[in-house]
Amino acid sequence: MRQVFCSSHPIVRHKVASLRDVRTAPPEFRRLVRTLSALLAHEATADLPTVDGQVETPLGMAPTRTLEDIIGVVPVLRAGLGMAEGILELIPEAEVWHIGLFRDEVTLRPTEYYNKFPKRPRITLGLVVDPMLATGGSAVRTCEILKDAGVKRLKLLSLIAAPEGIARMAEAMPDVPIHVGAVDERLNEVGFIHPGLGDAGDRQFATMPAGH
Repeated sequence: MRQVFCSSHPIVRHKVASLRDVRTAPPEFRRLVRTLSALLAHEATADLPTVDGQVETPLGMAPTRTLEDIIGVVPVLRAGLGMAEGILELIPEAEVWHIGLFRDEVTLRPTEYYNKFPKRPRITLGLVVDPMLATGGSAVRTCEILKDAGVKRLKLLSLIAAPEGIARMAEAMPDVPIHVGAVDERLNEVGFIHPGLGDAGDRQFATMPAGH
């Protein structure tokens, strides 16, 4: 699909392998999420428009190219928080908006419980970040909320995606590019990506059920 960009960078692939590993403990998992997010954001922003200008250096004037966009990072709570931290290391001047969605474990549909962003948004590009693009429900709903708020251009960044989630995004949001670290085989019977990495939120924040 033309809008899906799966990273081929060797370092991304190496770190995704570590992220998947069941032996990776939460502190290292969080570090990997941050690093991978910065790498994916680097690739996702390679086509952003710039404005020509000048800046004074200690030795004289130098031509410059600076970002034309005002960028917003939109983590889908809670699992997207770690990704936002990594992207802010790359783009510290970005605004950060928060959208809270939870997935009904029976219907697999997203339900909004929180959002925090300005009534009159300044951002011209929103980077939606959610580690797992599984059914696609949360990603689609987040994009709908942002478009309703007046954000015209969006990109989705996920660490791992399932074909089902990609297909749903492509149908509902054909104008939103998707940047991912890996595309996996399928969803399992309870809507988790297989083979995936488990629950990205639980693994980041050490809230795995007993025995895991």
